[in-house]
Amino acid sequence: MGRNDSAFWLPRRCLREPIPEIADAQALLDEAANAHLSGKRARAAALIAAANIPIIRDWTESIWGRHNASVLRIRKVPDAPPIQPVALRPIPRHPNALLKRRLIGRDGYHCRFCGIPVIDSSIRVLLRTEYPDALCWGTKNFDQHAAFQCMWLQYDHVLPNGRGGESTFENMVVTCAPCNFGRMERTLEEVGLLAPQPPTPSPSKWDGLARLNRRVKGLESETN
Repeated sequence: MGRNDSAFWLPRRCLREPIPEIADAQALLDEAANAHLSGKRARAAALIAAANIPIIRDWTESIWGRHNASVLRIRKVPDAPPIQPVALRPIPRHPNALLKRRLIGRDGYHCRFCGIPVIDSSIRVLLRTEYPDALCWGTKNFDQHAAFQCMWLQYDHVLPNGRGGESTFENMVVTCAPCNFGRMERTLEEVGLLAPQPPTPSPSKWDGLARLNRRVKGLESETN
């Protein structure tokens, strides 16, 4: 299938279909969290390091890196909402804590576009502090842990904020970083995406490793 094939331009559910290695990394990080909570630090470190799978980085880069026309299929859309000056864009730009909790309650810890599991940045910070040698997170993309980079939880606007979209429950969804940063301020129509997938009918067992944060908060309560 190529750019001259009519099927190439048909609407899709996501910019690029997930690869199996993302599920492999999910399983490794889930086991790492359990090992950490059990006090098996060496095991947790080894699992976190094992989840830094190079092909996952390649997948992420193909979506949010230098424009790959086979992935980011941009087209002109008549009468699309114009890009607004920053001063005229709806505020607040980002959801508050209450709205974030509501979005997680509805969407769970999965991207509403491609469906991959996601992890809040606070978990990455926690594990980076505990296992700095296993969880790399530098200032450049290629110096960051591939799985945590790919599975980085975002709160994305369906109609981009820069096109007039408000930070409301109806206009925001949980996404992964590649889906969010790949599309940026483009509308769904401009990149040929369908509306976000409905939330999973049955709750997923994947908790985004949020149990690690709950454990920390519990320990803090015990010491206060």
